[in-house]
Amino acid sequence: MNVVTGIVLYAIIWFMTLLIVLQTGVTSQDEAGERVRGTHGSAPENPQLKKRFLITTVAAFAVWAVVAAIILTDFVTIEDFDLFTRFGLGSTN
Repeated sequence: MNVVTGIVLYAIIWFMTLLIVLQTGVTSQDEAGERVRGTHGSAPENPQLKKRFLITTVAAFAVWAVVAAIILTDFVTIEDFDLFTRFGLGSTN
């Protein structure tokens, strides 16, 4: 895995983690009882984006480190996922 691949992998993991973190522990404006005029009732009362971005960055780095270690040590390779060649289904013999 080269540097660009590592950065792209981290970016993908970061955004996937962000989508999970944004949904956890949210209190909507309807639940809080204070709805700001012009906003939807399901909008978060206090989004705490800095805190959520920090949690996302730390969690994504942890996941990325595990995935990168698995890739770099060849613990799991692409051949492990290639079902057609593993069972001889893709061969033309």
